[in-house]
Amino acid sequence: MYLTQMRLDMNNHRTLSAISAPNKLHGALESSFPGERQRNLWRIDSRGGQNYLLILSSEKPDLSRMAVQFAPPGETWQTKDYTPLLDRICQGSRWQFCLCANPTYSVPAGPGQRGRVCAHSTPQNQIEWLKRQSEKYGFILSEEEFGITKSVWYRFKKGSSGKNVTFLAVTYEGILEVSNPEIFRQMLCSGIGRGKAYGTGLMTVVQVRK
Repeated sequence: MYLTQMRLDMNNHRTLSAISAPNKLHGALESSFPGERQRNLWRIDSRGGQNYLLILSSEKPDLSRMAVQFAPPGETWQTKDYTPLLDRICQGSRWQFCLCANPTYSVPAGPGQRGRVCAHSTPQNQIEWLKRQSEKYGFILSEEEFGITKSVWYRFKKGSSGKNVTFLAVTYEGILEVSNPEIFRQMLCSGIGRGKAYGTGLMTVVQVRK
């Protein structure tokens, strides 16, 4: 696996337009990989007054087109091997994490009808959602050691169909402890929750040193 970072030019109207409608960035990202389409994870990070595109993928991307469209003039991107980090994950290890996710729940419908997927709109339900995910994906959360740092609703039209999409992205940050290294590694590579095409599901981690 490879983790790629590219700084975004927030003075560029094309960048601002793409960030406001995540399906545009998804389309540009898909064209940055050779061969058949793969499910890559990505998100927008804000750090130190700058905005970055982060991508986790099984192949190295070629972001030449995206750099011309969205990066500051003359800048490119950086890609590093993610395997050394994955190899350091062990039971009981503690990690500082950042996750942008789409916390949802299903509403059943009547017989023969399709149910609805709805977003958890309150902070407490969003916190409870991530605690349930932790039980499935091999990590432990202590409520006093993590929280929500950002919550954004996106509204945009999807592709050529023009279908209206309303989408919630919630950013969680804090400390976790690994309880099942194998399942946790799989989750880091495949993501959490729905809406991965729209820039959610990617969790990044930095080990907490004793």
